[in-house]
Amino acid sequence: MHRSSLLFASAAGLLVAACQGAPKPEPPAPASTAGFAAVAGEKGGQDQTGPYEVVTDWPKPLSQLPGHEKWTWGAVQGIFAESPNRVFILERGELPKLDRPEEVPYPKVGPSISFPVSQTPFRNASVGPLSSPGNAGSDGWNGWKGKLGVDARWEHCVLVVNADGTITEDWTQWDSLFRRPHFVAINPYDPDKHVWIVDDRQHAVYKFTNDGKQLVQTLGVKGVPGTDNAHFNRPTFLAWAPDSTMYVSDGYANTRVVKFDKDGKFLLTWGEKGTPPNDTRPGTFDAVHGVQFDPATRKVYVTDRSSHRIEMFDENGKFLDQFSTGNPSTPQVLFLAADKNFWIADNTTSKIVKFSIDGHYQYSWGSQGEWPGAMWNVHGMSVDQDGNLYLAEVNNGRPQKFRPRKGANPAFLVGQPVRSAS
Repeated sequence: MHRSSLLFASAAGLLVAACQGAPKPEPPAPASTAGFAAVAGEKGGQDQTGPYEVVTDWPKPLSQLPGHEKWTWGAVQGIFAESPNRVFILERGELPKLDRPEEVPYPKVGPSISFPVSQTPFRNASVGPLSSPGNAGSDGWNGWKGKLGVDARWEHCVLVVNADGTITEDWTQWDSLFRRPHFVAINPYDPDKHVWIVDDRQHAVYKFTNDGKQLVQTLGVKGVPGTDNAHFNRPTFLAWAPDSTMYVSDGYANTRVVKFDKDGKFLLTWGEKGTPPNDTRPGTFDAVHGVQFDPATRKVYVTDRSSHRIEMFDENGKFLDQFSTGNPSTPQVLFLAADKNFWIADNTTSKIVKFSIDGHYQYSWGSQGEWPGAMWNVHGMSVDQDGNLYLAEVNNGRPQKFRPRKGANPAFLVGQPVRSAS
């Protein structure tokens, strides 16, 4: 064999031997399936409803009531789940039940304008001269241009539904008491489970027996606004300490928090008028739109909605800290879970947003729209003992129920509310 052939064969043999003895390269690592999905490893989807799935056909239509076949929910202001089988719903009366109208030109407004705007909700149940009463004009009613019985009915302001959405109670005997029922809850430390309803247009906070048969107490003077110890000016929400000391956020017109003892005796107040939209001064407010009490630390958390922030105080109003809910944002609901996390419902972004107890952003989900599971101006939030989430929408004019999705990350679920040991 020629010398060059021998050399080539020898080199080729060494190369083959080297390749056979070399370690095989590692296969490429598979793409991560963890991500940030509400259900880990889920393929596809967008988490439109986060860690939940919407419960369709809940509640049953308002037209289930005799004589209400042509009517539907008005602006739904508040919602509270005493249990999965007893859920309170507050609404500003009823609106006519309508199918979506065909799109037509609207030259009175301007050129190239039509109504309803394609792919958007065709009716705002809360805002406008013909929307649900209670939100137009200086007293909520004097700017309303509708006719009762035609454009709205002031009926069924307080309803109770069961787990499948059937109406089981109506508190129609109190309809005439309300002008804009704003918030409903039960003091978690009250063994008698009185039902509290805040009516901002009546400048009053009402306490009812659990069955709704008796009005047992009124804080404020019904129909009379004021800034002294005996009056409110459009109060919004209410929270309790374990000894049933009460904190009222007051409110849309006043800019303060009012503290009462368990019997409703005035104790103190704090807060000054803020300068929205970016006021960061301690203890100033504009649209005081939420209050929560932490029984472990005895801190009070207050929403300054117009300046998109949450302020923290000690139990007597000493400022401690604050955090922003984002700019832009409109924090409509402030919910403190027993696991020491905050959740807000933000109208600007149409999201349900989680913050740690010291204000660090954690997670959010939500989409604006009118399809089941979407939302438009969530104004109330509650969680029952089974972990179901309830939302009240003023603009869409509906309550919604969400159940946790199978396999959902527990950290993404709205936690249980603070409940008493009993």
